[in-house]
Amino acid sequence: MIDLRTLRDNPDEIRAAQRRRGESEAVVDELIAADEARRSSIGRYEALRAEQKQLGKQVAKATGEEKAALLARTKELAGQVKEASAASDAAGAAFDTLLATLPNLAAPEAPPGGEDDFVVREVVGEPRDFAAEGFEPLDHLEIGKRLGAFDIERGAKVSGARFYFLTGIGAQLELALVQMAMDRAHAWGFTPMIPPALVKPSAMEGTGFLGQAADDVYHLEKDDLYLVGTSEVPLAAYHSDEILDAGSLPRRYAGFSPCFRREAGSYGKDTRGIFRVHWFDKVEMFVYATPEDSYAVHEELLRHEQDWLDALELPYRVIDVAAGDLGLSAIRKFDCEAWIPTQGKYRELTSTSNCTTFQARRLGIRMRDGDQTTPLATLNGTLMASTRTIIALLENHQQADGSVRVPKALQPYLAGREILEPLS
Repeated sequence: MIDLRTLRDNPDEIRAAQRRRGESEAVVDELIAADEARRSSIGRYEALRAEQKQLGKQVAKATGEEKAALLARTKELAGQVKEASAASDAAGAAFDTLLATLPNLAAPEAPPGGEDDFVVREVVGEPRDFAAEGFEPLDHLEIGKRLGAFDIERGAKVSGARFYFLTGIGAQLELALVQMAMDRAHAWGFTPMIPPALVKPSAMEGTGFLGQAADDVYHLEKDDLYLVGTSEVPLAAYHSDEILDAGSLPRRYAGFSPCFRREAGSYGKDTRGIFRVHWFDKVEMFVYATPEDSYAVHEELLRHEQDWLDALELPYRVIDVAAGDLGLSAIRKFDCEAWIPTQGKYRELTSTSNCTTFQARRLGIRMRDGDQTTPLATLNGTLMASTRTIIALLENHQQADGSVRVPKALQPYLAGREILEPLS
């Protein structure tokens, strides 16, 4: 959630952020009215409670007709206090519900507009000219079949559409990528973590995944638990309702977990192979930082993602995501998109977001700096998303004879293997 002082003291800042996102500014006036109603109802309740307490003292000292009159007023007041308490609770709940729908304030630096209005910050590497090399590139599904790397048909048989088995070298390749990513994150100062993939509603709500993203998550109704779509969720909730020493920041964690997404509304899109699936594994970087340092940390996370893609020898571009395409919690987001030869375009492989104090306020995470206790900032960044990384590797490093070249940095994690050979 946002800082309420901004709503009360500078609502135009929120209106401007809503315009950058392409969302309604009317919610700002609705929130101001709801906040006034909430504070008014609290004031009425507290005034009645104060009178009730004062009457209690007077009754104890009064006698005769005066006492009878005070007791009558006490009875009348008890009903008014009960009504005022209920009204205060209702006004507070209405305000909280409305506030939960308001996204974080998109940074002025974020490009205005929607999904197609991103700005390219950097292009790294050149896509291969397969025509000049004398062969037509195969897509990842065909390469994977020849390598025996995954089985889509049996994945669908066992679990349904958009599920798969990683087999043979496919399974080895994922394990190699995970270990390489975790080793690099550890070298960069991140604490390796394997968090739970099932979380309570408070963790999902606190990280902003039960609002606009609610249709994309799996919910186990019997247990009232959610399957995470990213380890950002448990890593953010890890320090929920805690106060951290400002001197201990930044705290860096690298979480490996399975990720589950319903991909609501994406049916018919990217259905071939393992590009858009309901489950994949991921290594996610997560940082707790001071709000002032969060902007530099955001750039740091982007550099780590670029170092990772450079090590995999992939051509890619970095985009500054438009405000209207940001999630609920982020003020700014950078995506690294790898070139996918058979699609003839760049596709998202990693992403990093600065959520400033938005998630921390919802999760009750604060920092203590001297005598002051204030919300801190949270940031996240994907290092390795298994299926799309495998796709990018197979397609970009394929050879004319059907084999796939292994990037030098990845070879030690595949027992020194330099080439992935077809089964036949």
